[in-house]
Amino acid sequence: MRYAIKRLRFTVAALVAGALLVLPLNSAAQEKAAPKTKIISSIQGISVTEEELGLAASAELDKLEMQKLQFEANYERSRYQVYEKTLQRIVEEKLLNAEAAKRGISSVQLLADEVEKDLKDPSDQEVNAFYEANKARINLPKEQVAPQIRQYLKQQSSAKARGDLIEKLKKANGVSYSIEPLRTNMESAGFPARGPAAAPVTIVEFSDFQCTYCKGVTATLMKVLQDFSADVRVVFRQFPLSEIHPAAQKAAEASLCAGDQGKFWEMHDLMFREQANIGVADLKAKAARLSLNTATFDACLDSARHAEKILKDLQAGARVGVTGTPALFINGRFLSGARPYEEIAALVKDELQRRSAADRPKQ
Repeated sequence: MRYAIKRLRFTVAALVAGALLVLPLNSAAQEKAAPKTKIISSIQGISVTEEELGLAASAELDKLEMQKLQFEANYERSRYQVYEKTLQRIVEEKLLNAEAAKRGISSVQLLADEVEKDLKDPSDQEVNAFYEANKARINLPKEQVAPQIRQYLKQQSSAKARGDLIEKLKKANGVSYSIEPLRTNMESAGFPARGPAAAPVTIVEFSDFQCTYCKGVTATLMKVLQDFSADVRVVFRQFPLSEIHPAAQKAAEASLCAGDQGKFWEMHDLMFREQANIGVADLKAKAARLSLNTATFDACLDSARHAEKILKDLQAGARVGVTGTPALFINGRFLSGARPYEEIAALVKDELQRRSAADRPKQ
């Protein structure tokens, strides 16, 4: 299934520092006080200077610079992924051809024997279960989409069977790689975190409290923390997409205001559980339910005390190519969107295996 990745646009509130300033044309006093730099336009004797133009354009230029950083980060990531996928394809082809040659058959026949032969059509119960789990996103009657669901589930079963065969052949043939995954250096100290501080795997999550996909991945990350309790640490960073999620900015501030009183995660969990109710009044009611000092919390929220901290998270995310939520960095390895538990767990296991191999004494 495809995940909705929303393009980042910084809100006016997030760009206060570079807000657009326009000089009134009918103010002689302001014209007289304008910076005496190079005049680049004159309107009925009232001039526009380079400095004035630069100041007026600063917000749009800042936004453009962020988009440039996002593009550069994603270009490098995509370029590396081409090498990774191509290497994987070459290795898989060689493994299948070698195994087929051993058996005296073609690789096509090998896949037919090992993958397609025992595949069964998905049952009605499996189709129903998939539809019920995803009907909020499908948003169509089950009868209309059942054939597509059935085909999708069959393709998934085929892909899994092929993947199992490849993994079996890799183990049997001692496949190894010297290429390292692409990693982004992610700052994690000083941000809200769950899990052991010395865990060998750190997952940095950029999230938005009004994002439904973020709610889904939060449950997934909790299962990862349970299953790898000694090995995984999850770090939360803010990325409210305020243009499409108008309540997200204040919700982000609320989490940090609660964090000032030692209850970031309690507020985090409560907001995701009750995602439909995160207006300012709702947030203040939640603070009371969490037994926070409500006067202190309300003053923090009303003053936008943590707005600058959230803006820094937005900027940091943009620099490493984040354009939507959720975005995960597993020991610096990027995953975009609400990925399933199996995919995240596989990366965690891979990181643990790499750590184990690196710690093993050289022969």
